[in-house]
Amino acid sequence: MKKYILFDNDGVLVETENWYFEANKKALKELGLNLHMDVYQEIMARGGTAWELAIQAGIKTETIDKKRIHRDIYYQEFLNTKDLEIPNVKKVLKSLSKKYKMAIVTTSRRVDFELIHKNRGISDYMQFILCVEDYKRAKPYPDPYLKGLELFNASKEQTIVVEDSQRGLTSAVNANIECVIVKNEFTITQDFSKAKYFIDKLEHLETILN
Repeated sequence: MKKYILFDNDGVLVETENWYFEANKKALKELGLNLHMDVYQEIMARGGTAWELAIQAGIKTETIDKKRIHRDIYYQEFLNTKDLEIPNVKKVLKSLSKKYKMAIVTTSRRVDFELIHKNRGISDYMQFILCVEDYKRAKPYPDPYLKGLELFNASKEQTIVVEDSQRGLTSAVNANIECVIVKNEFTITQDFSKAKYFIDKLEHLETILN
């Protein structure tokens, strides 16, 4: 019986993934590089970085580092101005909170996470939030979800992960935790063959858990 739920953030609780792509695309364009969606999806699926394109093009590290800062600025501009809401998320979390303890495990920087969730109310349902600064190796390594188990003092059998990306699924699989994939148009082309469950909307999660 499941007692604990570990949620990915981007694409599961808020609609941010496309804006991170657009921020990377904009910064790389300033270096004369075109970031195409299919290439970006392949990079993200294996846990790589869009800056591989700049490295392959022979662009100097210090130049890349400056453009990373620009990318972060662009991303935060998007976070401040775009609609990030996924319908009914808080309604689902409110219902789940009556039966389960929940947390968020994200690869986002904490500064971005806090900007995303300012006055949103989603974090109120969570026991804790793990951001990229809180573990040694990011997804697809198992470290983020193993850290979540540790903080909950939970067994793998008592826990389920909710993800929308191949990288996140791989992280959960590597941690030997069952994973539910929520359909998201941004990641729909990725390989989810190792997922335990696949749902169209977060509202369907309770059906699986009951």
